[in-house]
Amino acid sequence: MSTMAITSTTLSGERADLFQALANARHFLRFTVQGLTDEQAVQRTTASELTLGGLIKHVNAVEEQWQKFIVKGRAAMAWDGADFSQMPPEAFEAFHNEFHMQSGETLDALLENYAQIADRTDALLAQVDLDTVHELPSAPWFVDTHWSVRRTLLHIISETTQHCGHADIIRESLDGQKTMG
Repeated sequence: MSTMAITSTTLSGERADLFQALANARHFLRFTVQGLTDEQAVQRTTASELTLGGLIKHVNAVEEQWQKFIVKGRAAMAWDGADFSQMPPEAFEAFHNEFHMQSGETLDALLENYAQIADRTDALLAQVDLDTVHELPSAPWFVDTHWSVRRTLLHIISETTQHCGHADIIRESLDGQKTMG
């Protein structure tokens, strides 16, 4: 089922609210990068290493990773369910690279990939048991030991909105465009 078929009106209650919150966050992130060239998308405009293209690429990876977690639990994580301290070097490199557009990558392709990932997340949201709980892998950034599917979806929303703020600052520093205001 594609996002075109899933809307907040085809869902009800909590699912509709989660869908709409995620759709709004995605909209503002996409809005922030509209009209950019690939050269602008990789330009650093603040003291941070973050770029607009890198943020889109990272949000793609994050949403796709949590989508897999919703289905497979801890075993879906990049370090294959092992303790964070045992993460293989290639997983660390992949994590670092997800913040940077690589040679040959385009903003348009990243945005198209984001739309496809969003479609899959939305399809999951429409059907998955929100009360299913999975154990989290050990990592210094997890305070909890388990997340429900509901909590995982809230995390995707939180991660997306946090990066919307980053993107807005980077874009305003780039050319003065503001997402709001």
